[in-house]
Amino acid sequence: MPPSNTKSLRIAVLADSDTRWKWGASTAGRVAPAAPAAPAAPAAPVVDGFLLRGRATPTPRQLAEVGVRADSLREVTAAEFLRVMAREPYDVLVLALVGGGVQAVLHGLRRVWEDRTDRPVVVTGYVGVVYEKLADGLLLRHGADLVLANSRQDADRFRQVYEGVGADASSVTEVALPFLGGAPYTGEHEPYTVVFAAQPSVPDTRRDRTYLLERLVRHARLHPGREVLLKLRSRPGEHTTHLEELPYQKLAQRLDLPPNFRLVYGNMGEVLDRTDLMVTVSSTAALESLHRRVPTVVLTDLGVREALGNHHFVGSGCLASWDQLDAGHRPVPDEEWVARQGVAADGGYGSAFDTARERIAELLGRPGGLPPLAPYYTPETAPGYLPGVLARHHLAPDGSLLPGAPAADREPGPVRQIVRRAARGAYRHGVQRVAPVIRRMGEL
Repeated sequence: MPPSNTKSLRIAVLADSDTRWKWGASTAGRVAPAAPAAPAAPAAPVVDGFLLRGRATPTPRQLAEVGVRADSLREVTAAEFLRVMAREPYDVLVLALVGGGVQAVLHGLRRVWEDRTDRPVVVTGYVGVVYEKLADGLLLRHGADLVLANSRQDADRFRQVYEGVGADASSVTEVALPFLGGAPYTGEHEPYTVVFAAQPSVPDTRRDRTYLLERLVRHARLHPGREVLLKLRSRPGEHTTHLEELPYQKLAQRLDLPPNFRLVYGNMGEVLDRTDLMVTVSSTAALESLHRRVPTVVLTDLGVREALGNHHFVGSGCLASWDQLDAGHRPVPDEEWVARQGVAADGGYGSAFDTARERIAELLGRPGGLPPLAPYYTPETAPGYLPGVLARHHLAPDGSLLPGAPAADREPGPVRQIVRRAARGAYRHGVQRVAPVIRRMGEL
């Protein structure tokens, strides 16, 4: 089913958090193949969004903040989504999920599409910097037609992992982060604005998070002519890709904040429009900032450690401490390092997705359709691992639905919706209030 110049390409995006929805929906727009030349302008692709129900299902506020729209959007379980995929004729499917979710859906799709050759092209990848669980996450994503790598460096590493275990590496496709953009930085604003991009789980201790907050506040006091912003990912009670047990909002309530210090939410691109210095521990916001040539700092105060993710920025020229920033340091990024990260600050971003578009168009036009999905993990290669990964999504080792899987033949009624919201609220309360108390008791 090659892309047509008479009908819109249909793309489905399945995501499990606000950041993965941002990545998945943005990717859908970037990789959609262009229609052949025709007298009439080709129709824009139709993008249907599906949010996988779970602890990190984004709220309406989070979705609005992401700023990426779809033609339709609904919340589903894995079982419900598989039933939709069994009957709907999509051209492309983007899986924007954690690795275990990707693997489960791939096996489920293999089962529901076992008699089809006209199945969609399946695309997956990573939201940002890949600094942990490289082999684990990659092998859980194996089996998709395209596994997108956000940089040349990642593409090389991905192929090495697949080839190293004897898996087909042809799916690895180099692209860039799909949500980069915005006007390049041209000079200082009035007032000069420093932004600290917070992360939900990095660092993860009260001591370290309090330290970073206090240093940010101290910077504001030392530079009263600057505007100092703490850019937050979520409000208390909301979840993102990672759990946030100690929101900065709550820690800030205990401090006497100077008038030039503010907590802000909103789209990162809009915040970057007024940023003169971006500071973070290891957030993907650093890559967004570097793409726009905004001066960017990756903090070394807590060490350069794999657990923090800032080790990824070794060689970037961006590593610095709060003491250096307080003294006026402005980092200069290493151009060679930046070029290898898919940031494309040199202007090559417009062509970063050409290869992916070409590969998808080729697969859509493949004579005889597409072969069955073939993940590396099977009941034969990983009999002690795969069944548990699939069971978390109510799937048996062969990809079929387990007895008791949620029904999808009707929309949830009002009572069912209330129960779901209450269950999610209780879970989030447990993570943010109860679990930290239990851990502190265990340390006594």
